[in-house]
Amino acid sequence: MNSSIFKAYDIRGKYPSEIDNEAAYKIGRAFVHYLRCSTVVVGHDMRASSKQLLHHLTQGMMDQGAKVLNVGLCCTPMLYFAAKDAEAGIMITASHNPAEYNGFKLCRNNCIPISGDTGLQDIRLLAEQGTFPAPERKGTIMPYDVLENFIRHNLRFAPPPQPGKRLTLVVDTGNGMGGYTFPKVFSRVYCNYIPLFEELDGAFPNHEANPIKEENLRHLQKAVVQRRATFGIATDGDADRCIAVDEKGQMVPADLMTALIAKHLLTARKAPVLYDLRSSRIVKETILANGGTPVLSRVGHSFIKKTMREQNILFGGELAGHFYYQDSFYTESSIITTLLLMAIIQQEGKPLSQIIAPLRKYAQSGEINSSVDNKQAAMARLEAAFSDAAISHVDGVTIEYPDWWCNVRASNTEPLLRLNLEADTKEKMEEKREKVLEIIRE
Repeated sequence: MNSSIFKAYDIRGKYPSEIDNEAAYKIGRAFVHYLRCSTVVVGHDMRASSKQLLHHLTQGMMDQGAKVLNVGLCCTPMLYFAAKDAEAGIMITASHNPAEYNGFKLCRNNCIPISGDTGLQDIRLLAEQGTFPAPERKGTIMPYDVLENFIRHNLRFAPPPQPGKRLTLVVDTGNGMGGYTFPKVFSRVYCNYIPLFEELDGAFPNHEANPIKEENLRHLQKAVVQRRATFGIATDGDADRCIAVDEKGQMVPADLMTALIAKHLLTARKAPVLYDLRSSRIVKETILANGGTPVLSRVGHSFIKKTMREQNILFGGELAGHFYYQDSFYTESSIITTLLLMAIIQQEGKPLSQIIAPLRKYAQSGEINSSVDNKQAAMARLEAAFSDAAISHVDGVTIEYPDWWCNVRASNTEPLLRLNLEADTKEKMEEKREKVLEIIRE
């Protein structure tokens, strides 16, 4: 087995050169053995290899004695919905990765993710050893249809219809799983729904299903302007992430979306709201201004979901386009995010660009990657260069001054350092961005 397929948050690799049917079978057995679970909920995306991996993964689970509830074709939020009351769940997907990739997202009871430091490496060791105790009896597999209940769950977040004020929404699902679930929900919502690349196609013939890359938003941006839509949404391959564009076709950064949704949800309930440490200062300011308690988190869904449970957090947002909801089992949902954005625009009664404008307060660099051989040495140089700053190590190193701040964190899988920097002015941002990059890359 190729151990490199076990990543920080999931299992992922090229099929069949890195992750193959035999690996899927062993992972199935190792998963059941490790969790000692009797029932597992499983679903898969539209990739060409997903059904093959499903067959071998579930065969391994049954050979280890587990009952498999097969959701079938689904997006990741639908798998989480199906697994919310189960002992365990696995989604077969490679999210936004290209067509040749596939993999598994694993969770235990209550949709709690299994990541590198919470069991994934133990499962890897068991799978690599390939020897498992024989169960008392073999397991079974049966279909598990949750689609209608999943639709109804999402519709709880839909705004009430306002006759004569129908919003127009363009959704680019990038040939990914959003094309399966979004139309089924929004056909029951009072809006004009315009789909782009709705056909399920694991080859992703139109563009990469990764909405945080702005080049993948061009079709959506053009369609929103041409159709005079209220706003647009782009989802990733398994539809757990999303990015919005306003009526002018301008991308709305995910941290500003976090601030916007936080403000909306805090009107009904004052509660803690989580944001990842790469987010603009406007997020914390907005949470405080609306009576919430801001909670800073390191990057990564497993850390965020754990923190949200421990601190009873209402809502959380991550710069990569993950938006997490307490009322949806502390899991992320692109559909709920879209419905809440509709509700916000409906309540505000003005275009999204105007609603977002006050949140565009600071100048941001965006995430900049640098190839670095010695990542720790580079971060140590930064600390030395800015020793008079407020410095923290929640995730990588964060350097804070009154008029600018930056975070530099290491990639989990590549020899890269990722920089996010923000300042009070564009000039200050550009000045400090060049200085920090010079230190990192020396």
